Amino acid sequence: MISKELRSIAALLASTFAMMVGTGLAGMLIPLRAVLEDWSPTAIGWIGTCYAIAFTAGCLVTPILVKRVGHIRIFAALQTLLGASLLLHALVVNPITWCLFRALGGMALAGGYMVVESWLNEKADNANRGKIFSAYMVVSMTGVAAGQYIVPFGDIGTSVLFMVGTMAFSMSMLPISLSTSQAPRPLTRVTINPKRLFQRSPAAMVGSFLAGVIFGVWNYFGPLYGQALGLSSTGIATMLASGMIGGVVFQYPIGRLSDMIDRRYVMALAGAVGVAISVGMIIIAPKEPLYIVLGIFALGSVLFPIYALNIAHANDSAQPEEFVEVSGGLLIVYGIGNMVGPQLGGRLMDAAGPNGFFIAIGGTYAVYGFYAFWRSLRTQAVEPSLRSDFQIVPVIPAQTPETVAMDARTSD
Repeated sequence: MISKELRSIAALLASTFAMMVGTGLAGMLIPLRAVLEDWSPTAIGWIGTCYAIAFTAGCLVTPILVKRVGHIRIFAALQTLLGASLLLHALVVNPITWCLFRALGGMALAGGYMVVESWLNEKADNANRGKIFSAYMVVSMTGVAAGQYIVPFGDIGTSVLFMVGTMAFSMSMLPISLSTSQAPRPLTRVTINPKRLFQRSPAAMVGSFLAGVIFGVWNYFGPLYGQALGLSSTGIATMLASGMIGGVVFQYPIGRLSDMIDRRYVMALAGAVGVAISVGMIIIAPKEPLYIVLGIFALGSVLFPIYALNIAHANDSAQPEEFVEVSGGLLIVYGIGNMVGPQLGGRLMDAAGPNGFFIAIGGTYAVYGFYAFWRSLRTQAVEPSLRSDFQIVPVIPAQTPETVAMDARTSD
């Protein structure tokens, strides 16, 4: 039986699911269609960079827009922009215009995330925050996976799948528009003081940037890697889903381990695992879909948890009232890494083919792990009794300041 808390957010979760279906579909469709058009990985990387720049900008601009016109109106406007941006990809097929269209979609998607998450935050308190957070994560993951599995049912060379994605964004407006729930408080706004953030926790700041680089490579070139290995659209969707599942399965045990020992050791271990998996995938060069999926599942075990490790490590040395400032600042740094990742991945895949995907990821993991270990030699670890508890973050394509506000440590 559905609990009272989940019934109260059913409309929000329904809107989230529809939005994530469109997001998952677009995230897989756009790079695959770009390959079909014979665009180079470097050109595709620029599309990804424009998306990341606009997404980060959307996190900063959306609170201002919501303050002027309200949550429901801005959410409807943003979903309309998302649908329009996706349709424009089908109407004007050119790498330069796709950079502009993807940027429009990135800014709109950031706003959509923030509106939904701020509403969920309004419904959450210390007693039910975990349940609401878990429901949001499950619905988000399921929506992304469902969108990816729609791609095999269409022809990426036509406009049909772009229309389906637009329909999903349009449907996301209905539950929130018809909801009788009271509009939430103003959205969370973040500022960043890079010097103070670095002084407080160099490993967390550098680690957040590198985690952003890794996820930027994964987000845009994961589908291309699967296609280059000969996977079908269904196989690519399964491969991407296996990475998310790996992140869900391993995030908690990795987090608990980091609560018991120096988190920088765990960050270094995650970096070493990422390097080992990347080197293994290059050497083995699996051709069977099962082995490819298993390899990506293993990669997911350290792909998603490292960002949460960075936040936990930074907050170990911060005051409780600084949580939003610290985590929000790391989020901006992570977004900058997202801008760099597609550039790195595109150029290395241009130079080395499919292996360039894991060269980019493995090389970044090596820097991530080495720097964390080097920092552990420079300063003492925070005593376990003084550390904040590790908190799981949503295994979804992006984070916003409102994702930070959903963390239980915000209310503490």
